[in-house]
Amino acid sequence: MKLALVLGAAALATMFGAAAHADTLGDVRSKGFVQCGVSQGLPGFSNPDEQGNWTGIDVDVCRAVAAAIFGDADNVKYTPLSAKERFTALQSGEIDVLSRNTTWTLVRDTALGLDFVGVNYYDGQGFMVPKALGIKSAMELDGASVCVNIGTTTELNMADFFRANGMDYEPVVFEKADEVVAAYDSGRCDVYTTDRSALAAQRLKLADSNAHMVLPETISKEPLGPVVRHGDNRWGDVVRWSLIAMIEAEDLGVSSANVDQLRADANAHPNIKRLLGTEGETGDSLGLPNDWGYNIIKLVGSYDEIYERNVGPNTPLGLARGVNALWKDGGILYAMPVR
Repeated sequence: MKLALVLGAAALATMFGAAAHADTLGDVRSKGFVQCGVSQGLPGFSNPDEQGNWTGIDVDVCRAVAAAIFGDADNVKYTPLSAKERFTALQSGEIDVLSRNTTWTLVRDTALGLDFVGVNYYDGQGFMVPKALGIKSAMELDGASVCVNIGTTTELNMADFFRANGMDYEPVVFEKADEVVAAYDSGRCDVYTTDRSALAAQRLKLADSNAHMVLPETISKEPLGPVVRHGDNRWGDVVRWSLIAMIEAEDLGVSSANVDQLRADANAHPNIKRLLGTEGETGDSLGLPNDWGYNIIKLVGSYDEIYERNVGPNTPLGLARGVNALWKDGGILYAMPVR
């Protein structure tokens, strides 16, 4: 056991040492694209169409990073990953950034050699059931069989919920999200549990989406956001501030539709000038061109734009902003100052 602990410590030291000397930004520039780890297909978050074009709120984080670096949001290649594969792919360098509906937790942020650099969607776990069961509350799920993805916070939260409420359940676990959906749709379990946003997305894949309902309870906090390797601080800064720039743009009323007009306006607010690179030298601090913020907003959009086109009320998911609204609109999104 002691030898195993020593070897484990040595492996971690090697991993952290390598990360400390990494230069992902330089590597990305050299190869000409960002390698982005995404889900294996979650509508609204990261999902390919029939031509293999990826869209979603997680995809747009990677597109924003590419826009900041290259002035081209399409300089991204996507690696679909299961929940089980995602962290190993990032640790090994197979991908540059993980942007895949992944929950920020203490252990993930400290023990895996990884860093979460922001939250692009605040979520919580829920339960979906067939309406035919007549269940109206999660408190009625005693003895239920529950389909779930293995290796996720979802699996752990489910166990906590049933134990805390003195209820029994039978877990039915699968590695891939589509396997979970197929099992639930075929009746192999009574309940499907995951993040509420994912339930809304996966419900669209069911044979009869109207025959199912999401129960009212939210049993966890699920702050979802992009992840990078620990120790590569400059790369972490680039991904973090690419996300912040989109939130700050919404807060300042800057969008892809008016960004050119505001950039040319000599009387624009100083905060807008700094965000768009016409005042100050914020690009130097990130190792980026000074128009990095302008390129993100012009080519990808402000946070409200990416939210509305991917998961908002006028999309098939139909998700209201809720806590994902800006701080001044009753939500908890708050951008750090770009200055």
